[in-house]
Amino acid sequence: MSSAASPAPAPPAARIQLEPSWKERVGGWLERPEMRALSAHLRERKRARVEVYPPGGDIFAAFAATPFDRVRVVVLGQDPYHGPGQAHGLCFSVRPGVPVPPSLVNIYKELQADLGIPPVPHGCLLPWARQGVLLLNAVLTVEAGRPGAHQGLGWEGFTDHVVDVLAREREDLVFLLWGSYAQKKGAVIDRTRHCVLRAPHPSPLSAHRGFLGCGHFSKANRYLASRGKAPVDWALPASAEAAWRGDGMVVP
Repeated sequence: MSSAASPAPAPPAARIQLEPSWKERVGGWLERPEMRALSAHLRERKRARVEVYPPGGDIFAAFAATPFDRVRVVVLGQDPYHGPGQAHGLCFSVRPGVPVPPSLVNIYKELQADLGIPPVPHGCLLPWARQGVLLLNAVLTVEAGRPGAHQGLGWEGFTDHVVDVLAREREDLVFLLWGSYAQKKGAVIDRTRHCVLRAPHPSPLSAHRGFLGCGHFSKANRYLASRGKAPVDWALPASAEAAWRGDGMVVP
C-alpha cells in the first residue's frame, strides 16, 4: 500500500464550472467563508431531498452564456423562478415548453410598444444573453415553491462583486435596473462611465407604475450606438427550440 498522502480536496472555486473569463475575475470570491457555508448548505438541502432550482449545472449559466468581455447590457433580477422546470440560470428566462411568466409577459408588452417587436410564445431569452445581455439574478438559487428561500445566505455578496467588477473594469455598459431591489444593487455603478436606466419591476403588481412605457430597449440601443457599439437585436426567434439552439444567430 502506498504511504503517499491523499491530495487535498479542491477548493470550491476550482470545482465550480465557471466560464473562464469570469472565473479569472470573480472566482476568488467563491473561496470566502460565507460562500463555503453556502455550498455546504446547498449540499445539505440536496441530501435532505429538497428541490433546489435551477439544477446545479445551470446555477452559473448566465456567465457561460455571456463571457465578461462580451457584456454590453446588464439586467438585474432578484430570485430564480421557483416552479418546476422554469429556472435555468438566466433572470426572467424560462426553458422551452414552460409557459411565459407574468413578468416576462410585461417585458414583451414593453418591447412591442417600444420597438414594435411582437411577443413570442415562449420565454427563452438565450439569444439576448448570447449577444452580450447579462441576465443576472441577485440570488442564484431557490427552493421549490419558496421564493426568497436562499436570500441572505451569501449569493448577494457574490453578485454585488460581479456588478462592481463590471462597473470598474468595463466602460459604456447599459444597466437595466427594474424595481427597487435591482436599483439598490446598482447603487455602486459610476453613471459617468455607464448608462443606468431605472424603472419599476415588470411584475403585474408594479408594471403599470412606470415599467410599461419606460422605453428602455430603444434607449439602451441608442446609448450603445452613441458609443460605437452594435445595438442588441431584441427580437427573439418564434420557436423556443430555435432560441435555445441559437439557430441563425449572428452575434456582434
